[in-house]
Amino acid sequence: MIMADTNPDPKAASASQQQLQVKVPEDVQAGVYSNAVSVNVNSNEVVVDFGYLLPNTPSPVIQVVGRVNLNHRTAESFLKVLGGAVEDFKKKAKDAGQAGAAPETAPLPENA
Repeated sequence: MIMADTNPDPKAASASQQQLQVKVPEDVQAGVYSNAVSVNVNSNEVVVDFGYLLPNTPSPVIQVVGRVNLNHRTAESFLKVLGGAVEDFKKKAKDAGQAGAAPETAPLPENA
């Protein structure tokens, strides 16, 4: 797990990261499915809403299934880690001769 660096000393930061344990509560282990996302930023934080849009419905409504509040440093770390993971997946899929393209996600409306 990558965490935002709160220690300016890189040696101390890498040593502390090696000692971290991650525990996922039972009610979170299954995760939730999301096909829509919205990001809102202000001077203090970044708020990411994950939503679900039921396809082929006459009056589509996006239901928010999760909200994550991040400070800017953690958001930047998340962006870097997520971008790297997606690029790694694309490269592996291309090398394996798979399409690897996921369907487009629907953006959440502003102020959802």
